[in-house]
Amino acid sequence: MAVSASTIRNVALLSHSGAGKTSLAETMLFNAKVINRIGRVEDGTTVSDYEPEEAKRAASVQTSLLRFTDGDDKVNLLDTPGYDEFLGEAIGALRVVESALILVAAPSGVDVGTERSWDLARANNLPIAFLLNKMDRENASFERSVQEIQDIFGNQCVPFQLPIGEAQDFTGLVSVIDPPADIPADVIGDFDSARERLIEAVAESDDALADKYLEGEEITAAEVTAGAREAVRNGDLVPILVSSATQNIGVAELVQVIRDFLPSPADLPNSSGDADVASDAAAPLAALVFKTTSDPFVGKLSMFRVYRGTAQSNGEVYNNNKGESERLGQLYLPQGKNQDNVNEVVAGDIGAIGKLNATLTGDTLCAGDNRVTLPGVDFPKGFYSLAVMPATQADLDKMSTSLARIVEDDPSLQFTRNPETSESLLTGLGEVQIEVALDRIKRKFGASLNVKLPVVPYRETITQVTNSEYRHKKQTGGSGQYGHVLLRLEPRVRDEGFEFGNEVVGGRVPRELIPAVEKGVVNTLKEGVLAGFPVVDLKAVIYDGSTHPVDGKPIAFEIAGSQALRQGMQKAAPVLLEPIVRLYVTVPENYTGDIISDMNSKRGRILGMNPETRYTVIEAEVPHAEVQRYSQDLRSMTGGRGSYRFEFDHYEQVPQNIEQRVIDTAKQAKEAATA
Repeated sequence: MAVSASTIRNVALLSHSGAGKTSLAETMLFNAKVINRIGRVEDGTTVSDYEPEEAKRAASVQTSLLRFTDGDDKVNLLDTPGYDEFLGEAIGALRVVESALILVAAPSGVDVGTERSWDLARANNLPIAFLLNKMDRENASFERSVQEIQDIFGNQCVPFQLPIGEAQDFTGLVSVIDPPADIPADVIGDFDSARERLIEAVAESDDALADKYLEGEEITAAEVTAGAREAVRNGDLVPILVSSATQNIGVAELVQVIRDFLPSPADLPNSSGDADVASDAAAPLAALVFKTTSDPFVGKLSMFRVYRGTAQSNGEVYNNNKGESERLGQLYLPQGKNQDNVNEVVAGDIGAIGKLNATLTGDTLCAGDNRVTLPGVDFPKGFYSLAVMPATQADLDKMSTSLARIVEDDPSLQFTRNPETSESLLTGLGEVQIEVALDRIKRKFGASLNVKLPVVPYRETITQVTNSEYRHKKQTGGSGQYGHVLLRLEPRVRDEGFEFGNEVVGGRVPRELIPAVEKGVVNTLKEGVLAGFPVVDLKAVIYDGSTHPVDGKPIAFEIAGSQALRQGMQKAAPVLLEPIVRLYVTVPENYTGDIISDMNSKRGRILGMNPETRYTVIEAEVPHAEVQRYSQDLRSMTGGRGSYRFEFDHYEQVPQNIEQRVIDTAKQAKEAATA
């Protein structure tokens, strides 16, 4: 079958976890005769959930590309994870599709994942359709679910189908948009009102039809269908459909709606984000890489969407982000974990290529003589960090390489090193995401890594002016050493840093030995006297001392400067400083009381609250130590409906009742490390 942009439908499957996306995709593949039996998520036998980490959790943790043909049309399904810690996978998928199908479990109705899916699809200006799945399950309610959808997302959400029965009595559906000749008697009343509401919604989206409707003229069936198609593609109308994916009820009808009402790449010519890039297979190439997977045996596999032109196997393209050419080898059309070889991937279609050298997720591949950079993928930034360390010495060599590779696969993860604590940090959206990443590292790269909460980068400083004297004397046998230093230590204003001063007069300490004193002081600042944290915001002034004509050497004055600082700090009322972050928490308004109460328990200061559409943003200052596990805390308080971000703001003195606990913990950690 010849594929063109007008015959392709690229659809992202979104939902709260457990609504049945993977089961739906499996049934679609079965109906299209792509597979000869329907796999089960619980058994780990579906085409979509093929990674061991998915089988272990009986849930998707990455986006899978599935495809099938129906008549003259090709449908590309991007089955995304429903769990919010894998949000980056859904965002990558939404960047390269023309529509989103949001599944809602009919027994439970609208969940937090439903709201998140809607917000993501709307942010990408995508047409949306809702599918009430699991209509065969106990407590399934079409009426309640539709009411919830309309209450939360608006009255432009209109049933295109009505169920015949519910729960164990669900046996089929009646199309409202394309009515059958015979409508069951027990549905006829609901059908009439649903059809009238559909016609009204279509008329609301079209001025000409609105005039006819208001003047009492009949709107023909053809006009309703054409108006609905246009309204859906413009985002003015959101179909509500029904199904039971596991019972294969409503799935064929869903595919027909996808073909008839959801847009093709040709219908949305500027979906690339670049007004000059339209879906023309004969034009110069412009394609976007939206997902990367790494394997130590197969290598790197880059999944891409062609927006313009045609990608050819064994051709050459230009990576405009990296400014270098890439050689394309064999092209593939993915089907879950399998790839079928193809010679070309045309405008509008999605394919994959192996072993690109420089290309990463978000890069544009284009013709070398017609260069373009498409908008990339705006992945979410996580704030949940864990310190990563090798389980054994043998894992040390593999750690950095494997972490770098896994971050290429999932750009919502970040791998950094904290120079203050000398820890390697893996940062993401939550604990499960990092756990999955570590499982993959062990399976793919053979590196076993351990994790723990990072050390909070406390600092130390002084609060009083003090004088300190130290005499270093080593004059027993052989070459001697002598250095005598008097220091004055002064606290400085927060964030003014360190300053060294020289007030020696009369040459009591020769000028050429002063730098050695400063060196000793600076080196000692790396480890304070309370808990071994770096020392900041003080001034050290050498104001006197003495030397020896033979034994007065730089090393002696370096040691004297170091010890004078250490002794002086102990007398200068040293204190611990802790990092304070500015925290922004976005939650539905009814959760603000819980968030504020929790912030108070975390020693936070509320700075303000800013209402936004459906949400409130709470701004607070809070010690970093109190929000290291905030992703779990917030999810627990809001049922997953909250999000947050924070940024370092400043350092403050640790309260006395907490300081000793921090010091004891730091000393225990140091003793354990040297044991």
